[in-house]
Amino acid sequence: MSNEQENVSTKDFLIGTVIGATLGASLALLFAPKSGRELRGDITVGAQKAVTKANEWKKTAQVKGIELKDKAVLAGSDLKQKAATKTSELTQAVTTKSKELKDAATSKVQNLRNKDNEAMEEIEEQVEKVAEKIDKVAKEIDNKEQREQ
Repeated sequence: MSNEQENVSTKDFLIGTVIGATLGASLALLFAPKSGRELRGDITVGAQKAVTKANEWKKTAQVKGIELKDKAVLAGSDLKQKAATKTSELTQAVTTKSKELKDAATSKVQNLRNKDNEAMEEIEEQVEKVAEKIDKVAKEIDNKEQREQ
């Protein structure tokens, strides 16, 4: 049963008790063999007792209400603090992971650039070697042509 349903049930019980006590006291006085003056006095005393009892229950209900409100405020404050802490932890974790991923990606890009540069240097060396061989062959051909003439 939820707190709200429990409070409503308690309230209904208290109201029923007050009404029942008042009716019971009034009926007991009405059916008692007494004079009118005594009966009116007894009814007045009974009504005053019922009012006093109702006021006591009202004060008790107010105190309980304040206690429940204070508990709810405390619980809400505690939950708010836990949510703030968890949010902070998650933000920190996401920030850390994001930095790690960025650093890893940057490192991989740098590695690829280095490999690309190495490959370009290798290609340039090979092109130079091929160019040297072509020059050498061209010179040999020129030399051969000159000898033949």
